[in-house]
Amino acid sequence: MSNNKLYSWSSLLILAVLFLALTMLSNALLRGGRLDLTENNLYTLSDGTKNILASIEEPITLQLYFSSRASEDLPQIRSYHQRVREMLQEFKSHAGANLRLEFIDPAPFSEAEDQAAAYGLQAVPVNNGGDTLYFGLVGVNAIDGAQAMPFLQPDKEEFLEYDLAKMIYTLNQPEPLSVGLLSQLPLSGGFDPQRGSMTPGWAIYDQLTQLFDVQAIAPAANELPDGLDLLLLVHPRDLSQDMLYAIDQFALGGGRVLAFVDPNAEQDTANQASPMSGPALPGSSTLPELFQAWGVDFDAANVVGDALYALQVSLGQGQPPVRHLAILGLTADAMSADDIITAELETVNLSTGGHFTRSENATTTMQPLLQSSENSQLINVNRLQMLANPADLLNGFQASGSIYNFAVRVSGAADSAFPDQAAAADGQLSGNINVVLVGDTDLLDDRFWVQRQNFFGQTILSPFANNGDLVINAVDNLIGNSDLISIRTRATSARPFTRVEQLRRDAEQRLRDTEQRLQQQLQETEQRINELQSARPEDGSNLSVFSPEQQAEIDRFIDQRLEIRRDLRRVRRELDKEIEALGTSLKIINIGLVPLLVVLLLLVLHFRRRSKAATARPAEPDNAGRQSAQAADEVTGGSS
Repeated sequence: MSNNKLYSWSSLLILAVLFLALTMLSNALLRGGRLDLTENNLYTLSDGTKNILASIEEPITLQLYFSSRASEDLPQIRSYHQRVREMLQEFKSHAGANLRLEFIDPAPFSEAEDQAAAYGLQAVPVNNGGDTLYFGLVGVNAIDGAQAMPFLQPDKEEFLEYDLAKMIYTLNQPEPLSVGLLSQLPLSGGFDPQRGSMTPGWAIYDQLTQLFDVQAIAPAANELPDGLDLLLLVHPRDLSQDMLYAIDQFALGGGRVLAFVDPNAEQDTANQASPMSGPALPGSSTLPELFQAWGVDFDAANVVGDALYALQVSLGQGQPPVRHLAILGLTADAMSADDIITAELETVNLSTGGHFTRSENATTTMQPLLQSSENSQLINVNRLQMLANPADLLNGFQASGSIYNFAVRVSGAADSAFPDQAAAADGQLSGNINVVLVGDTDLLDDRFWVQRQNFFGQTILSPFANNGDLVINAVDNLIGNSDLISIRTRATSARPFTRVEQLRRDAEQRLRDTEQRLQQQLQETEQRINELQSARPEDGSNLSVFSPEQQAEIDRFIDQRLEIRRDLRRVRRELDKEIEALGTSLKIINIGLVPLLVVLLLLVLHFRRRSKAATARPAEPDNAGRQSAQAADEVTGGSS
């Protein structure tokens, strides 16, 4: 017995020594080896990221600031910090010696905390005791150029790889990037003939000039400046043949293009000669020759009306707001979650925008960025330009069931739109293009996405939509190299709750008939009262007293108004009941029905298992059978 115990303890000791030896050997032989078994390959870098890391020419240092003590009670933040740290280490394994990592804990009142504040990292208060949390990243290159992420937010984890790669790419390209701007709208400000005064630059223009080296290009020019990293076209129309050819060659030669065209550019007042000539009609813009070569078509004769995303507009004082089918507030459902340009956006406001379709013989790939819903319809531009009341657009509206593309990314192999001119000038006959096309210019206008406020003499911009983010994201993404553009995002699939909103819109449609009846009765009654008042005695006697007929008419109007208001309240109560019933049903399903189904399933499995066990067990003999068997055994035993 003692020998067995000795052998057991010896075996355990040998196994422990063998385990330690294998662990040390694997650490030595498999150092740097990685196997990513996570869902969506969270730790597998994109090829574009690997190429950016391999192209680092001068040493780059990434400093991760994280307050360890202040985050003790924040498990989600600590978990995401570990995720960021592991991603940085994965970057380091591919970049080698040219990428240096520093992990810094900015303790209170330390030099590290002062340094974090100097870089502009955000200190987030975490409790009432005054403790603050730093969780930011700083990148520094060899010439003291710095980039900072003030605070790393866990809800943006799907963009972590892109943001890190973008920081490294920017630090590896210290020269300012150049954007050529050809615009026929007053983005930079100018003289307003209607007001007779100068107007300030648009907010989007101010943001572009702060981030990039913006070079203005005259619309009448015949060539592009040298050294452009990106060409930004805003409402390009009536361009010369030479300029169109220059844009064609720029795109085929690897230049990036971001173009905003519009079937109904509301800010285009170029066709108004003077303030005395009356209101200017919005102009349209398109690039048919280039679009055909790039494999896309743009409808410059129609705008897209969408009943789902239609915004309410005010008609004036005393009048109720109405939905404008052509002024849209696109939500995340209408935006591509797979493209870095639109994946993080929540709201983009458009006005009288057009749509793109892929040509039949296209050799390029078209990826939608902004889309309408199926509850949409095309509206002729002429109808909008003569529109007096936006509510009239709802008359006769019938959803087409089609989804229209407001903005697209076009990439791939394309031929020149001017092959004869390219052949004569020894230019590019074909090449790979990467362009982003947007079918609306009004989204750039301040009134659709930002408010300007004066704060102690300084102008503060308060965005209420992501229009500016859309433009900056597009420029930022296109202006990078192909590796940065190709980096995939790991966007989560969102399932927004749209049933309640649909109920509201259905109720609004039902309410509209009642509202129209109210307006019509109001107009008829007011007209009748005016007729009665005009029929008063000419001597002006008893001007302050209504005649019995007038008083009866007014009383009838008051009764009608009360009746219609009761109808409106009744419809609204029905709407509230529908929404409450929907909420109750969801609660019953989530809280009661699903757990009940799980319990029933477990009970069924339990009884099935018991039934199988009972079927497999042999039947036991009764008492008589057991006695007979015992007697047989005794006889057999005796005989033997």
